[in-house]
Amino acid sequence: MAASRPPRSVSARDISVGCERLEGAGSWDTLEWTKIEPVTRSVSHVNLEFLLEAERVEGEGHGVVLVNTDEAGTLFVTNFRLLFLSDGTRNIVPLGTIPLAAIEKFNKMVAKIQSNSRHTNKSSSRRLLQIIGKDMRIIVFCFRPRTKQRRVIYDALLRCTKPERIWDLYAFTCGPSKFSNPNPKVRLLNEYFRLLGKRFHHASMSMVEDGSFALSNDLWRISDVNFNYALCQSYPFALLVPKSISDEGIIQASNFRARSRVPAISWCHPGTGAVLARSSQPLVGLMNTRSNADEKLVAALCARLVDGKDSRRKLYIADARPRKNALANGAMGGGSESSSNYFQSEIVFFGIDNIHAMRESFARFREYLDTHGAASSDGMSSFLRHGGWTWGGGNLSSMSASVSTLGDSGWLIHVQSVLAGSAWIAARVALESAAVLVHCSDGWDRTSQLVSLANLMLDPYYRTFTGFQALVEKDWLAFGHPFSDRVGMPSISGSSFELTRQASTGSFSTSPLRLSSGSFSPQASNSSHAQNNYSPIFLQWVDCVSQLLRIYPFAFEFSSTFLVDFLDYMLSCRFGNFLCNSEKERQICGVDEACGCMWAYLAYLRTLEGRSHTHYNLFYDPLKHNGPLLPPAAALAPMVWPQFHLRWACPFESQASELEAECRNMAMKFSELQKAKEVAEMKAKEYLAAMEILNADLQSEKQVSSSAVNLAKRASKESAAIQRAVESLGCRVNFTNSRGCTVDGESSPTETSQILCLPRREPEGTTGRDDKSDLSVSISVVADDDVHSSSLGRVCETLCPLRAQGRGCQWPDAACARLGSQFVGLKANFDAFDRLSIYDRYFQPDEILDIEHRAVSIVIDLVLDTIGGQKQESVDSRGNAAESLMPVQFLVTFLRRYF
Repeated sequence: MAASRPPRSVSARDISVGCERLEGAGSWDTLEWTKIEPVTRSVSHVNLEFLLEAERVEGEGHGVVLVNTDEAGTLFVTNFRLLFLSDGTRNIVPLGTIPLAAIEKFNKMVAKIQSNSRHTNKSSSRRLLQIIGKDMRIIVFCFRPRTKQRRVIYDALLRCTKPERIWDLYAFTCGPSKFSNPNPKVRLLNEYFRLLGKRFHHASMSMVEDGSFALSNDLWRISDVNFNYALCQSYPFALLVPKSISDEGIIQASNFRARSRVPAISWCHPGTGAVLARSSQPLVGLMNTRSNADEKLVAALCARLVDGKDSRRKLYIADARPRKNALANGAMGGGSESSSNYFQSEIVFFGIDNIHAMRESFARFREYLDTHGAASSDGMSSFLRHGGWTWGGGNLSSMSASVSTLGDSGWLIHVQSVLAGSAWIAARVALESAAVLVHCSDGWDRTSQLVSLANLMLDPYYRTFTGFQALVEKDWLAFGHPFSDRVGMPSISGSSFELTRQASTGSFSTSPLRLSSGSFSPQASNSSHAQNNYSPIFLQWVDCVSQLLRIYPFAFEFSSTFLVDFLDYMLSCRFGNFLCNSEKERQICGVDEACGCMWAYLAYLRTLEGRSHTHYNLFYDPLKHNGPLLPPAAALAPMVWPQFHLRWACPFESQASELEAECRNMAMKFSELQKAKEVAEMKAKEYLAAMEILNADLQSEKQVSSSAVNLAKRASKESAAIQRAVESLGCRVNFTNSRGCTVDGESSPTETSQILCLPRREPEGTTGRDDKSDLSVSISVVADDDVHSSSLGRVCETLCPLRAQGRGCQWPDAACARLGSQFVGLKANFDAFDRLSIYDRYFQPDEILDIEHRAVSIVIDLVLDTIGGQKQESVDSRGNAAESLMPVQFLVTFLRRYF
């Protein structure tokens, strides 16, 4: 059974080219088709996660082999792209996945492969499908024999790559989603305001609708003469023109220019007033026709103000075409200006070829890369071509032929021509403050290339993300570069670019391998590739930008990776920005409302990673190149753009951005370390500040503690003094923690004294004190014997008038006072006091009163010092002055009464 199985896959390494097959090279026959059978289920339903929004499968083929890499998988045709899914990894293979809009042509082919069997000379054929992309890739798929899968894929490509209407494109099917497109007219007006120096003015849709955008400065103004596209259908709704020219003059001048593309200002110098203008060719014809309105308009471009007076500047008319082409156009009514008809003018021809020459050059360049790359669409490494190591073996003639083929393509020469012409224009404007008018035939291909590239050199703003967007929208989209025709998509008129589905001359069969008989047999061509308007004009311009980025790596905010992604999204037509041929057509189609915006999507990608995103140029330094870029001619030698040109044919060598990626990783790590350092420094500062606060608090606590200790010592001393003073009166002092103060006096163990209480008075500045910490002082009357036993008896002898020196207490029955905390209550045995005869015998009344007053005053002072009260003068019952305690009036009254 195994011997009867048909072979699964055929490798191009086994294609017969009349030479020996290398050992170990591998073969499609080593893989059997039957091994792919288990994965013939409907993979499209299993892998819907790979599909984009509103993307649907139109056809699929199983067991398909990508010849470029000898990888088997499943091939899908959706309404947006050709999708190749690997059977091994179940992942999308980038090489085999290409947007439908990026396919330039496709065709069916047949390859005859010799059998591996030594016993038979029969050869089998393999059904191939060749895909040639606009992004430099050539892909070949091999389908299983005796199936209709190639027909299914081919028919699906016919339906989807050539829609009948523009609204059938994926961009309209997907819709704006979350990447809505703000009206580009508003952005165009904002760019005009910037060029006029009106930075404080901001455009809006209401301004666009009511036509209130006609601002001006001393030399230039914004005109709405083309508001309804009546003047020129391929021009924007607003034009920047000389202030001295009226709208009527502009209308008259438009009759002298091809397609009414009148001279309009693209950029003006903010300081010198030098301008860079663009137009189409003049309609001079063979009779050398003149137009006063056109000459007046062009002369107004040369106006300048010197000390408030009008003067003229030099005028250069840059014709992008070769001189012979301009003269040939004169026979068809076109032509070029004559310097004799334009004052102080000079005519310069740049010699840049037309769109057809660019298309053929691009095709040859793509073929060279595929043929001489590390791997190519025939699945064979260039080192193994012709079955031998001709290249690696040092075959000089082969190497010379390869280099010659690159030169014959002419692509790099065309790139250099555009670069040189743009640099010359920028130098005239920057160095001479001259006015330069640029045109080609129609003024929308080579003119757009030269003007936009010169703007990029002159203005640093255009070398940023926002400026680059403004530049593309102004000089390419607004001024009518026909993207639908040049990219090959349907236009509003319903006409579309005829996709060539067969190989063209010099496209696929020029390699030595393909020229061998029986290798690839392309079918007959139904249409010629040279009979369409497809041309990689915009791609060539982006190539020029990449050359400037290589020469001035510090001058651009964006990276080469951004330019690659930018081109890919432009060619894919996933968004609506580059659909149609003009601003008017996009307005009729409602592209801005119905389709997503590529600029918003790219900005969204950058926000995901910030400055570390690959679209940012790590080396960008706006201060290093804050003026015009004026490269000398020697620096304008172009090189192959590895990231774009070599990414499919030479994937290893195309990784020139690997160094940039490594630098980016190092920059990210450095940034992370820098952030960590900043965080650590901030924390260190916070810790230092916290330590200072803690030190200050500690010093404050020390001061408070020291003050408290001093106060405690003072209070202890005062308490001791009060205790001694009170005990000298024959009282017992007890300090307790209580809520209030009690004063108890007792004359005998069984007699209870009267109690007087008053809340303790808090010192000023104290808050939040616990009530349980209140200190109360109790003073109780003690027996006379206790008084005698006290060490303070001598104080009692001094103060008490009833105590004779050396004879003991003369008032033994009097119960002495008890002092409690802040309040004083006294109780005495006045019956015993009345029985004393000494009152009348030894003292006169005035002397007794005097002694009593002194004793009471001492007690009050001691109590006041303890409780922090204040004294005031009062009058006793006898009319004499006495001291009393304001908060405890009862105490004074009591003392007056009994003393």
